[in-house]
Amino acid sequence: MMRVRYEDMVREFARVLEKNGFSAADAADAAVIFAQNSLAGVFSHGLNRFPRVVSYLQKGEIDPNARATCEATFGSLERWDGHRGFGPLNAKRAMDRACELAKQNGVGVVALGNNNHWMRGGTYGWLAADQGCIGICWSNTMPNMPAWGAKDRRIGNNPLIMAVPRSNGEHAMIDCAVSQFSYGKIEDCRLRGVQLPVPGGYNEKGELTTDPGEIEKTWRVLPMGYWKGSGLSIVLDLIATVLTNANSVQKIGTFGDEVGLTQIMIAIDPSKFNTTEQTDAIVDAILADVKASEPAAEGADVMYPGEPEMRSIKANREEGIPVIEEVWNSVLAM
Repeated sequence: MMRVRYEDMVREFARVLEKNGFSAADAADAAVIFAQNSLAGVFSHGLNRFPRVVSYLQKGEIDPNARATCEATFGSLERWDGHRGFGPLNAKRAMDRACELAKQNGVGVVALGNNNHWMRGGTYGWLAADQGCIGICWSNTMPNMPAWGAKDRRIGNNPLIMAVPRSNGEHAMIDCAVSQFSYGKIEDCRLRGVQLPVPGGYNEKGELTTDPGEIEKTWRVLPMGYWKGSGLSIVLDLIATVLTNANSVQKIGTFGDEVGLTQIMIAIDPSKFNTTEQTDAIVDAILADVKASEPAAEGADVMYPGEPEMRSIKANREEGIPVIEEVWNSVLAM
């Protein structure tokens, strides 16, 4: 496996984005978001997704100069329009604003409509936690998953993120699609030539399979928790569309590409009730109890959500970020 230094990845991403219409400052900020995703081990929304985003820029489906604007405000709740701009930067600005509102009011909610793909949703949960806030966010998608009991795809694989801060930066965070595996994870496994650890969708015979290539032929992915993931997907889309009056999963499906998405950013400031030390003590005690679990397999490690990413960041900083050589070379050639 080829490895690339984090700083080199940031530099190449920024170079390509600036060539495709970004200002130098926006290119640098966006490059950091992509590279940090790969640094955390989420390759599906870092390097592996980068060429697709560049293709959207070149087709004119992302306006690199468009910035999200606040269209309406009601105390701690705001409605924003992303103007089909660059998804990650709009999402960052929206979560920053939600944190600002939370520092003022205890809670801040920014409903962001008409944005583009935000890449890795965990970026914005972690961003809130870095500012001392509990972060909750989600996005809808194009219709890419069947509702439970259906064959055709009418609901979204809508990612949901929740993050809880720790003052040492080792936050607890869950970032999950509402399918068993995100499309990015399925693609990543196919590119690496590995099977999924558990069934993640159906093959052309209608059978559950762990083969990512077979799932990509049908795009019939499995909702997590079966009917529970299906119901969660539908409700997340309902809440997001009601708060933004923007595009639902169904409407996004008429656009051709996955653009014009709807996203919700929620920040809660626990310092309104607790000191930082009190919040740390609560979080540390709960996570320590989880870590004290008896492993199901001998020698295995029970990890809290967010811990694998922290380990990846440390290892990839020291050893370089593992990349698929073909994809990295395609970026170098852009």
